[in-house]
Amino acid sequence: MNTVFKSIDARPMPGRSSGPLAWLRANLFSTIGNSLLSVFLLALVVWAFVASMDWALLNAVFNANLQACNDVRGAGACWGVISEKGRLIVMGRYPETEHWRPVIATALMLGVVVLSCMPRFWNKALPAIWIVMLAIYFVLMKGGFFGLTAVDTDQWGGFPLTVMLTVISMTLAFPLAIFVALGRRSNMPAIRTLCTLYVELIRGVPLITVLFMASFMLPLFMPEGVKIDVLLRVVVGITLFSAAYMAEVVRGGLQALPKGQTEAAATLGLSYWQVQRMIVLPQALATVVPSIMNTFIGLFKDTSLVTIVSLYELTGALGLALNSDADWRPFKIEAYLFITFIYFAFCFAMSRYSLWIEDRTAVSKVR
Repeated sequence: MNTVFKSIDARPMPGRSSGPLAWLRANLFSTIGNSLLSVFLLALVVWAFVASMDWALLNAVFNANLQACNDVRGAGACWGVISEKGRLIVMGRYPETEHWRPVIATALMLGVVVLSCMPRFWNKALPAIWIVMLAIYFVLMKGGFFGLTAVDTDQWGGFPLTVMLTVISMTLAFPLAIFVALGRRSNMPAIRTLCTLYVELIRGVPLITVLFMASFMLPLFMPEGVKIDVLLRVVVGITLFSAAYMAEVVRGGLQALPKGQTEAAATLGLSYWQVQRMIVLPQALATVVPSIMNTFIGLFKDTSLVTIVSLYELTGALGLALNSDADWRPFKIEAYLFITFIYFAFCFAMSRYSLWIEDRTAVSKVR
C-alpha cells in the first residue's frame, strides 16, 4: 500500500503574547463587553483629565495675588496660596528666623532612614549612626546649645513634626511588636496573658483616645512637680498603639511557619533566642512584609491626629495657616491638594520599597 503525503497549507503567524498591544488585547479588549466598558472608562478619564487641567492649569493663578485668585474662584485654581502660606504649612509654628534648623534636621533624619533601607548599610555601625543622628536632630530642633535659640516642643510643627513622629514611632514600635508577638506565643502564662491584655486593650480604643489619655489624663496621675513633655507623651502613645497592631501582624507570620523547624533547631542544641533570631524571625518577617509596610503607612497618616493635643503637624499646620486668615481661607482645596501630594509621595515610596523587599526575599528563598 502506497502512502501519499500531502502538503499542509502554511498556518498564519501566531499573535504576540507579550508587549503593550498583547496586554491591551488580553486585559481590556478581550470581549465585546470588555471593549465597550474600556472605551467608556477611557472616555470618562479623558473628560475628567481635560476638565481638571482646565481648572488646575489653564485658568489657574500661580502667584500670590489675592485679587486675581478671587477673580478666578470657581473657574480656576489659586496656587498662589501655596507660595503665600507654604512656609507656615510646612514649618508650622516654628520661629520663622530659625527655619533653617528643622530643614537641616529633617533632611538629616530622612537621609539616615534612606541609608537604613539599603542592605549595604545593615551592619553594626548603623545603631551608632542613628544615635548620632537623633542627638544632632534634637539639638537643632530644641536648641539651647551652641548659641542656638531654645524652641519649646509645642512650637514644633508642620512637615518636620510629621517626619519625626513617624520615624521615631516606627523605630520604637517595630522591636516592641516583635517582643509582644513572641510573648503571646510564650509558654509562660503570665507573659502570655500580659501581652494579650496589652494588645486587646490597645486595639479596643481608637488612637485619638490614646493621645487624649497620654496628653491630658496622664499628667493627673503624676507626682506633684513631675512633668513629662507633651511631645514625649504623644510619641509613647503612638508607639504603643502601632506596636499592638504590628504585633498581631508579626504573630501571623510566626504561626505560618511549620513547627518542625523550631523542633529541629532545638534538637541541634540551639537556645530559644538563637532559634528566634536565626531561624524563625527572618522567615516570619519576610512573610509579612506587605502587612508591616501597611502598618507603617497607616502610622504615617495617623500622625495627623496629634492636632487634638495642640501639636500642629502637616495637616494641623495647614488648618492653622488658613483658618487664621479669612482672605486666603476660601482656597483650602489647593492647600489640601498640596499636602495630599506630600503624603502620596512618601506613601508611594514606602509601597515601592515594600515591593523591592518582597522581590529580594523571594529571590533569597529560590536560592
